[in-house]
Amino acid sequence: MTKMNAVGWFDIYVDDLNRATAFYETVLGEKLEQMGDPTGEAQMMSFPADMNAYGAAGALTKSPHAGPGIGGTIIYFSVEDCAVEEARVGQAGGQVMRPKFSIGEFGFVTLCQDTEGNMFGLNSLK
Repeated sequence: MTKMNAVGWFDIYVDDLNRATAFYETVLGEKLEQMGDPTGEAQMMSFPADMNAYGAAGALTKSPHAGPGIGGTIIYFSVEDCAVEEARVGQAGGQVMRPKFSIGEFGFVTLCQDTEGNMFGLNSLK
């Protein structure tokens, strides 16, 4: 059996897909793409991904089976310098919960809340 990474996909649940899409496109400086839901029950916008590259792909998902909120799971987006994206969070309608801080040899993290109430992180090496 081939050894795999722990995360293969992620969904960030949202109430307002258009608002959440605009928020993440503004903060990350990337366009999200509409994608079909294999179950036919949800609306989804995928983050840019190369399925052959390292790391997990994922989507914003509006589903009747789950909703957004602050809880126990946090997605960390890999960025060049988290201070750059951190500066975009407030203007995009979100909130910086903990500004850029060191995590030692693993670089830096910013903790934020999106327009839907989800907590997420930004991670960079510088």
